[in-house]
Amino acid sequence: MRVARARGRCNSARHFRLVVGTGISDGLAMYQTGPIIWRFRGFLGVPVEIGQTLVLLVGLFGLLGLTGGADPLFLALFLTMLVLIIYLHELGHAWACLVQGVPVRRIVLHGGGGFCEQAKGATRHQQEFIVAMGPLVNLGLWALASLVAEYVWRQGIGPISFGYYLMLFATLNIYLFFFNLLPVQPLDGGRLLQLLLMRAMAPREAMKIAGGVGLVFAVLWWPALFYLWYSTGWILLFFPSIALHYRMMKGEYRH
Repeated sequence: MRVARARGRCNSARHFRLVVGTGISDGLAMYQTGPIIWRFRGFLGVPVEIGQTLVLLVGLFGLLGLTGGADPLFLALFLTMLVLIIYLHELGHAWACLVQGVPVRRIVLHGGGGFCEQAKGATRHQQEFIVAMGPLVNLGLWALASLVAEYVWRQGIGPISFGYYLMLFATLNIYLFFFNLLPVQPLDGGRLLQLLLMRAMAPREAMKIAGGVGLVFAVLWWPALFYLWYSTGWILLFFPSIALHYRMMKGEYRH
């Protein structure tokens, strides 16, 4: 998932306005989610907005799955789990904001993932907790779902498929946990790396190092995507920006 500055410049040297979430772009482009087609008040009282691109992407995956012979029930549950997991991830970011007194403007779910937008600035140490809580939610859900699935199987509770779907839910969460910890912007791992480096060095130097690490991963991303598609048939719709990480490494990036 990602952390980036929201609209406007930083309020001071120590306070920032953040957007925490998933996506494929940097800067203000993270707001290019397409038309919002549904709004509702979610858990913790945080408004949730559903982008048109999310509906289109889920519909596309559903269509491709059905034409490929996938079981309709499995496909529906899989896509529902995926959207729910992304929402719970963003809710983790939102909770970390609220318990530290940082109000949350909204959570947006769209075709590129999702983001949690803060309504005011947060300190650097508050940011660390906010960024980390998204992946930690996925880790906790993986552990809980795995334990419940094992208990269900051991006790023979319900149909075998119930335990199977619990394990599927657990697997999706652990995959998302490791994926989001990759040290590239705008994923949580990239931003968390930069924040932790700022504990030991000046923000500009931390940005350069984080940019250099991210650049290596961004360049290797493309052959890795091809290998993933060739070996498994899966296509990952996420492409970290090589140009962004190069500008960060050169110290030329401005939020």
